[in-house]
Amino acid sequence: MTALVQDKVAIVTGGAKGLGHGISRCLAREGAHLLITGRDGAAAEKVAAEISAEFGVRATGMSADVGVKADVEAMIDRAVAEFGGIDILVNNASLLSDNVLLEQKTDEMLKRTLEIGTWGSWWAMRAAFPHMKARGGGSIVNFYSIDAQTGAWLHADYNMNKGAIMGLTRSAAVEWGRFNIRTNAIAPTGMGQVFAQLVQDVPGFLDMATASNPLKRAGDPELDIGPVVLFLASDMSRFVNGELINVDGGQHLPGYVSVPHNLAEMEAQT
Repeated sequence: MTALVQDKVAIVTGGAKGLGHGISRCLAREGAHLLITGRDGAAAEKVAAEISAEFGVRATGMSADVGVKADVEAMIDRAVAEFGGIDILVNNASLLSDNVLLEQKTDEMLKRTLEIGTWGSWWAMRAAFPHMKARGGGSIVNFYSIDAQTGAWLHADYNMNKGAIMGLTRSAAVEWGRFNIRTNAIAPTGMGQVFAQLVQDVPGFLDMATASNPLKRAGDPELDIGPVVLFLASDMSRFVNGELINVDGGQHLPGYVSVPHNLAEMEAQT
């Protein structure tokens, strides 16, 4: 432990499962106090208790749907009330709608995807802003995706959402840099909830999914993804602002094939 974020206060949305869980553990190992949120409040509380016991930091879990503005504002208020302020905001929470073609996506799918991703990040950043400003600065880490970079099939609403988040990231970097608030984004590819479930349910999926990855493996949430968030959250990146870091073992270089195997069947349903 090098205590890169010793006694810093961090919020990790979706921090109890998948990539968020690994990120929460990584930040705690380096001394950060955590507010871990998620729609599954019981899971968030359980993970917070485990992290507090293991790493000796203060950690709190709470139920919060970042697609609901009141929940996001309550999340920020809770962090300030319990920890005295906010230094690090990790907008990890996201949502994938049903895997259907663009022309089959509904307005409700797009609405909910944008609420969890774009609106949730927007509300959290704006609510955290005055508290970071009062502390003389802070670090915001948002999440982009290789899906948006490659225009992945069946994820049109998700890809649109991630493009908006990248625009928000760069705007905040430009406008809030004068307050020493740095805003960056990562595009991670790792064993998140959906990926891990596919590995469990689909024989051979892991080998197939990693075949075109230059490192020939999937990213570990705590050991591969978390350290890059830690870097962006710490003073090691004090002059990094408005940046996008691909954390995918080089997967963005060859990209990946996302054409559905049952495309003809899906088109027949349109």
